Amino acid sequence: MKNKSNQLSRRNFIKNVGLAGTAFYIVPRHVLGGKGFIAPSDKLVIAGVGVGGKGEGDIYNFTRKGKADIAFLCDVDERMVVESRKRFPKAPLYKDYRVLFEKHSKSFDAVSVSTPDHMHAPIAMAAMQLGKHVYVQKPLSHDIYEARMMTEAAKKYQVVTQMGNQGASKSGVKMMKKWYDEGRIGEITEIYAFTDRPVWPQGVAWPNDKPLIPNELDWNLWLGSAPYKDYFDNLVPFNWRGWWNYGTGALGDMGCHNMQPAFALLDLGYPIAAECSIANRYSQPWVKIQHPESAPIASHITLTFLKNGKEVKLHWMDGGILPERPEKLDPNEKLGDQDNNGCIFIGTKGQMMCGTYGMFPVILPDKMNFETPKEDEQNDINHYTDWVDASIAGYQSKEANSLSSRFELAGPFTESVLMGNLAIRSYDIKEFDNKGNATYPGRNLKLLWDGPNMKITNFEPANQFVKRDYRTGFGW
Repeated sequence: MKNKSNQLSRRNFIKNVGLAGTAFYIVPRHVLGGKGFIAPSDKLVIAGVGVGGKGEGDIYNFTRKGKADIAFLCDVDERMVVESRKRFPKAPLYKDYRVLFEKHSKSFDAVSVSTPDHMHAPIAMAAMQLGKHVYVQKPLSHDIYEARMMTEAAKKYQVVTQMGNQGASKSGVKMMKKWYDEGRIGEITEIYAFTDRPVWPQGVAWPNDKPLIPNELDWNLWLGSAPYKDYFDNLVPFNWRGWWNYGTGALGDMGCHNMQPAFALLDLGYPIAAECSIANRYSQPWVKIQHPESAPIASHITLTFLKNGKEVKLHWMDGGILPERPEKLDPNEKLGDQDNNGCIFIGTKGQMMCGTYGMFPVILPDKMNFETPKEDEQNDINHYTDWVDASIAGYQSKEANSLSSRFELAGPFTESVLMGNLAIRSYDIKEFDNKGNATYPGRNLKLLWDGPNMKITNFEPANQFVKRDYRTGFGW
């Protein structure tokens, strides 16, 4: 699906052959390339931005059904692109997505974004403004404002979108939705989502040492939209997740997986309030907040939603904090999955539980009475290839409107997820009284949220975390 002119040329070829009539009326398959052949004009041509780590798997999965070509690779760290270059040797490599977009915007149809969180929105917004379909890893954005703008841009530019929380396409979520709609557990009043993350450093100070920047890494491009800071070892390629300038902590990493079933079942919309408690902000009771630039080692966040005029509370727990065990759960059975990741639904008639990505759903207490879906690797692949098919079909197609994590759904969902981080960061806000003593007015508050207007209504300082400023040259 390189461009309309190619499609028109192919259609004109078939039409002209038919009009000629002297040789044949139906074009034999061998003329079009043989059995199973997919013409280049019927393929999605993709530029991958961030093609190491998770991005390496992303761009490979797009090609699994033969309907996508990876035409360009882009990554700021040459160490991360070795395998992708082997797999796609014909794809030119760029370090700066801006240069790639400027030089080759007419040579690709879609963009895959799998970078650190702080660059999701700048890259995806630039791509959508060029009319490119986009697949963006979770969380959709670093900030609440970015998620709103990305949702609006997808509609404005009429591009096909998908967020990379592959559990949204798995059978487990669909099974739980079916159970809930059948009334198996009654009305859901409370939800607990939890994770074993973080598995990277959090609650720590930024190192003072200034090692040499690796030759393969363009540090300035890696920083991108974030404020300039000196490089330190072991931040790249993984441990950036714990720093607010780049990542969104344990919640950003796993919230879009483990909270997704709640939004799929209940269509929760925006929360009306958020509150939190956090761990490891003090080494001693008399020592004030130490490292507010880094996410805490553990947190418990409570988001309140209104559903049919009644409150529904969604609890998020990370860093080893777990909810109380459901009464009907076997004493030797783990909460969620074997890694202590999952989601529990508390209903008026019963309870329901699943693991990461909505896998292994069960109804409590009568879980043996219901068939649980078998997990299949194909569900993960479909999350990618469904986006490819939908992009080929177009923005108005039924394929595009049925994507499980299109921005129409993923945008508001991401906003709700990131409300938890807004609550955490508000906890760390420091002010001074008239005697010069430090105070922390954001602690132990229930923040009231005006979702449509993206505004905390009872604590103005918290609104600084709705939208951040970009470093010059990396906006949209």
